[in-house]
Amino acid sequence: MSLDITLVWAGIIGFGVIMYVLMDGFDLGLGILYPFAPDETSRDVMMNSVAPVWDGNETWLVLGGAGLLGAFPLVYSVFLPALYIGVFLMLAGLIFRGISFEFRFKSKKNRHWWNRAFCWGSVVATFAQGAVVGAYIQGFPVEDRVFVGGPFDWLTPFSVLTGLGLMAGYALLGATWLILKSDGYVQDWAYRITPRLLLAVLGIFAIVSLWTPLVSVDVRERWLNQLHVIWVLPILAMACAAALYRAVKRREQGRPFLMTLGLFVFTYLGMIASKWPVIVPPDYTIWDAASAPASQMFLLVGTVLVIPIVLAYTAWSYWVFRGKVKADDGYH
Repeated sequence: MSLDITLVWAGIIGFGVIMYVLMDGFDLGLGILYPFAPDETSRDVMMNSVAPVWDGNETWLVLGGAGLLGAFPLVYSVFLPALYIGVFLMLAGLIFRGISFEFRFKSKKNRHWWNRAFCWGSVVATFAQGAVVGAYIQGFPVEDRVFVGGPFDWLTPFSVLTGLGLMAGYALLGATWLILKSDGYVQDWAYRITPRLLLAVLGIFAIVSLWTPLVSVDVRERWLNQLHVIWVLPILAMACAAALYRAVKRREQGRPFLMTLGLFVFTYLGMIASKWPVIVPPDYTIWDAASAPASQMFLLVGTVLVIPIVLAYTAWSYWVFRGKVKADDGYH
């Protein structure tokens, strides 16, 4: 049986993207929640809970970006002109967020500025990611494999809503992560805000679901023709949301975070199923966008070796820094 290497690469890119969303989502979510924290001590706990692992989480962003460039060059040639401003905002936000990790612990008089950098960097990066997803769902004006739209075509009412939705989703991830990693009044605060964030996520999810068939014809056709496959995924996502709500009411500590991860995974799979096998909407499939098989195979050899190493050191770092975090546990 011959191996379709393009399908293999689509799986690798898809895996890298969801790993980035899950791994970096909760520390971006903590940044979004930062202004609403009870006090400066609780902010110390929030940052200390992710300080040892946040930079490793972004490894998956590098993997996804580099993999797209090598395996699906058409994606780069269309997406970058279409989403240049959105991608720039995302990277700028991540830079400010990263700088704040290093300088907040050392600053005395100007710590409030680094708090703002951590917050606004997280907000901008998250909103840009969500808006880019919304633009992807809508599709791009493409002629002869070239983007022919304007620089702000990606910014529409629909993409603004998906940007706000991802902010709510990451904030929910951050709150449930804080339940897992904190105790005392910080954990109590995380328990209180989690149901409100879940309600916001479900509300935006419902609006986006109703709006999506109106902005994307191909998604509407798939939803109508593949009910038995696609609609299983949102049902599973709702089951995770219900389990999350029950776990918070019972004041469980690990299950809320796991159920939030499940909510993201099934929503992500639903988006992929709604577009599959299109990778450059509205018309170009993964096979249309793929590089030469020899190029894909050359890159695959290194990638297959690297991914287990990344998974191993990620698991090891989370194991080393397991347990509850205190305000004076700064990794510096």
